[in-house]
Amino acid sequence: MKSRDAVIRLKRFEVDEKRRKVEEIESMIGEFNHMATDLDRQIAIEQERAGVSDVNHYAYPTFAKAAIQRRDNLSNSVAGLEAKLAVARGELDEASEDLKKIELLQERDAERLRVDRPRRRRS
Repeated sequence: MKSRDAVIRLKRFEVDEKRRKVEEIESMIGEFNHMATDLDRQIAIEQERAGVSDVNHYAYPTFAKAAIQRRDNLSNSVAGLEAKLAVARGELDEASEDLKKIELLQERDAERLRVDRPRRRRS
């Protein structure tokens, strides 16, 4: 039983670590999306200030071009993080299932002990 307790503690730690990883990735995605939204707003303000919205126009603001590039980079980063998030969620689900299996085994063994103890006393 003690070795199973150690395995359960280890699995719980593993599940917690994987959950933190998922939360960290989700937080980064949210932060990047927020930054991209802010850049969109800055781009619109700059285009309105310059009076030019055509990116290929010679008078298009350099700041807006740079902001568009940063926004696109953030979007690419979000896409990569979403792929990592899917993998991390899969790993979390797998670790959670492993933990549930071990906990069920422990419960089954504990129930067996409760049933067997009265029998042994009667014998």
